[in-house]
Amino acid sequence: MDYLLPDVGEGLTEAEIVSWKVAVGDVIEINDIVVEIETAKSLVELPSPYAGTVLALHVAEGETVDVGTAIISVGDPTEQPAPPVSAASPVSAEPAFEIDLSNPAASGSMEGASLVGRMKAERGPVRRARHGSASPATEAAAATQMQVQGAFAPGGAQSQEVLATDEPAVPAVSAREPEPEPVSEFVPARATSPTQARALAKPPVRKLAKDLGVDLSSCRASGPGGTVTREDVQAAAAPVPLVEEATAAAGPTRSVSTGARETREPVKGVGKMMAAAMVESAFSAPHVTEWVTVDVTATMQLVERLRARRELREVKVGPLLVLARAVLLAMRRTPAINSFFDEAAQEVVYKSYVNLGIAAATPRGLVVPHVKDAQDLSLVELARELDDLTATARAGRTQPAQMTGGTFTITNVGVFGIDAGTPIINPGESAILCFGAIKRQPWVVSTGGVEEIVARDVTTLALSFDHRHVDGEQGSRFLADVAGILADPGTALLF
Repeated sequence: MDYLLPDVGEGLTEAEIVSWKVAVGDVIEINDIVVEIETAKSLVELPSPYAGTVLALHVAEGETVDVGTAIISVGDPTEQPAPPVSAASPVSAEPAFEIDLSNPAASGSMEGASLVGRMKAERGPVRRARHGSASPATEAAAATQMQVQGAFAPGGAQSQEVLATDEPAVPAVSAREPEPEPVSEFVPARATSPTQARALAKPPVRKLAKDLGVDLSSCRASGPGGTVTREDVQAAAAPVPLVEEATAAAGPTRSVSTGARETREPVKGVGKMMAAAMVESAFSAPHVTEWVTVDVTATMQLVERLRARRELREVKVGPLLVLARAVLLAMRRTPAINSFFDEAAQEVVYKSYVNLGIAAATPRGLVVPHVKDAQDLSLVELARELDDLTATARAGRTQPAQMTGGTFTITNVGVFGIDAGTPIINPGESAILCFGAIKRQPWVVSTGGVEEIVARDVTTLALSFDHRHVDGEQGSRFLADVAGILADPGTALLF
């Protein structure tokens, strides 16, 4: 039974195989984790819908495949892999090489599969290929070959060898001649025998060759065991410089770096999804951005008191928690901020729930997981949700369901020392709030009618909103309410 790559999110069309958790020959049960994939939104571990023996892994690690592609075959648990052909087989006493039956690339039928000739200990049982009587055409082709072609498994173990000489083909003799030592020169990527139909290269190298339009079989193979390396592909893609005759009047030459002057990186995963979403939002919703600079000294003092509370000692408490709470309270007076404009129906959809998105920078890129139904959470519950959400996002384990259905987003650029920005609204939402860095700055403070300049904790808030249905009065009121709560957290009692 073939396990087809499922759609683990909302409308995802492809995913990258990150790592296999099983190997060919393993016996698995239903719901056993078999593979880890990377979608456009997160890393996801897929459980097996079948129980049985793993018969084949159809996609190599690092390959990106479409939803619905067969990625693994699982058979009856009682099935045993086919045993190797006996050495006493009357067909041939001298097999030329071994074929790894568990490796889909052995047939040359799958792009990006594992290299032919992997160690048997890694890939399970193998079967020896049988010799057949060579046809006259095959003998004639063999008579024109002048090279030794060797394919080697990772680690330097020789897995197969084809020997061709300029002598006519002769019947096999009973005594095996000594095998030649591996050649040290570069080995051409294209095989010289029908049993070697593909150039040897790792999946990332194949991807690079595809992007650059390079035929792997035309590359020089300088890697271990005759594999094509990234440098080989780049060298094949580089234009051949024209050779000009030197003249006596030629000036001094300038040394030029021989390294790659440009590199290309495919846009995929989180980056691909974000690019599409930002283009859609920027060119569909008219953005308006407003700023306000706030003295948040009182908020920073509140944060210190909250950190000392017993209920919050095990979670991270920071100014972002107070800001999130202020946003939820301010929405009560300006519900248009928690709505969205339905272009198709020409309607404004007001939502009575708040799925609060927090933009988080992770090794996989920027992701925006959501705190579901944040309006119903207490301050302590909100602190725990934010703590779990950011920890999961940075570990790359946010599930697709946690990144869909958002109603409002906070992006905290202050963690990078940035004062403010003009954020782009996420599709399906009407506003996004940018939280800048909190810095000690001189500030005019009035005490008892006397003004003086003192050092205070100051930050800048920037609100972008959809001007199709959120007018300037609504956007300004919401931003002023949030700023007011940060300046004096006690005013939250008024909401």
